[in-house]
Amino acid sequence: MSSRQLTPSGRLGAAGAYLVMFLFPALAAAQALPATPPTTPPATPPLAAQNPSPMAEESRAHERLIQKTLRGTTRTFDGPLNKPVEVFVPDRARGRDMVNVVITFHSTAWLAKQAVTSTDNRAVTAALNLGSGSGAYHRPFADPAAFDTLLAAISREVSTVSGKPTAFGKITLVGFSAGHGAIRAILLDARHFKRVDAILLLDGMHTSYVPEGVVLANGGTIDTTNLIAFRDFAHAAMRGEKDFVVTHSEIFPGTFVSTTETANWLLHAIGVVRRPVLRWGPRGMQQLSEARSGRFEVLGYAGNSAPDHIDQQHSMPDLLARLLKR
Repeated sequence: MSSRQLTPSGRLGAAGAYLVMFLFPALAAAQALPATPPTTPPATPPLAAQNPSPMAEESRAHERLIQKTLRGTTRTFDGPLNKPVEVFVPDRARGRDMVNVVITFHSTAWLAKQAVTSTDNRAVTAALNLGSGSGAYHRPFADPAAFDTLLAAISREVSTVSGKPTAFGKITLVGFSAGHGAIRAILLDARHFKRVDAILLLDGMHTSYVPEGVVLANGGTIDTTNLIAFRDFAHAAMRGEKDFVVTHSEIFPGTFVSTTETANWLLHAIGVVRRPVLRWGPRGMQQLSEARSGRFEVLGYAGNSAPDHIDQQHSMPDLLARLLKR
């Protein structure tokens, strides 16, 4: 199976390079204090864009998928912000009256197609990449019509390949890193919340501190505005109405809320207890914790480096299977 063929790498490959520019910029140089006390208080240095994370890590395997040729048809159309949307229709999905669709945000297109097809070779994949930062994904979908337009365009391409009208069955959304911004915007519309069946968030549920850039240890609080939709979806998954899997690493950006902190907030908000575990995860990841209730899961993994972050994207086949095979 294509998703099982791997190459070890403790460094970022080309598939993750553009993500690093968003996630791991260098800190501003520290400002040295004068040798004698100044007569006026020194100016406060500006906040850094983000804490740096190691670009290499050697204590975990960081296995990488290898791109394989898939049997099916790829079609491309201009989506939000005139960015290309790649739609892959596997051969076994052609001619069917109804197909499941998985829409991925901020994931390498070939990897997304390979991950979905290895799990469900009758499911259609649509991959979108809109830029850096969750705002680049949230803003285009703040208008509910944008998701309607996207679904209609995907349906059109699938119908063209099949030569007949094709309806959608289960709709699954996958957000890696910044891609979660599109999903939270989509969920704010009640119609879309009802239509989406499953969500996978891969190391990508962030929000801001209040005040901006003030971490919890220094008296800051979490701006929960961007997390409410995920809380509501988690409640629905706990009742068995939806499927929801959240994963996170140990990366601590410092100037915005980490995925560990948002996962903790979410678990407290819905009353689910996290428990410690020591377990091997996909791609050589090391799982440290988990929380589960109904069809909702949070999986915590070790690592605060760039390769640890990219591990989670390359683990999409295994993690997506937790949703598609239910």
